[in-house]
This record gives sequence, C-alpha cells and structure tokens, in this order.
Amino acid sequence: MESNRLIIAALLFILLIIGSNFVMYAIARGATKGGDSRWLSALRNSLSKPMEGSSSKSMDELHNKIKDLENNNKEAG
Repeated sequence: MESNRLIIAALLFILLIIGSNFVMYAIARGATKGGDSRWLSALRNSLSKPMEGSSSKSMDELHNKIKDLENNNKEAG
C-alpha cells in the first residue's frame, strides 16, 4: 500500500517536470519564432511595467517622511 502511493507520487512528479519543460519549450519557441501572440505580449507588458497604484503612493509618502527626518536631524545637529 505504501509503495503504491510512493510510485503514484513519483509518476505525478515526473509528469509535472515533463509538463513544465513542455510549457517552457513552447514559450521559448514562441518568443524566437517572431510571431507576436497575445498571451506573450501580455506577459511581456505585465513584467516590464512597474508596480502602479497604492504601492507607489506609499513609497512616495515614505520618501517624504525620510526627507523630513533628515532635515530635522540637520537642523538639530
């Protein structure tokens, strides 16, 4: 019983590796083929775009707070 589960798990793992290799091959072949498919361009756009939205606002607030603290340290020192 235990060995059957082990064999099934090993086969699933091997199939997972083969499937991921096939997906990577398809992505690489599509990128080198020169044809601009929609999913590849969407992936490229999403990876090249910086994070937008609330995270940039919070980063701006953090930068302003750091500048304020640095100015207070210069005035005090």
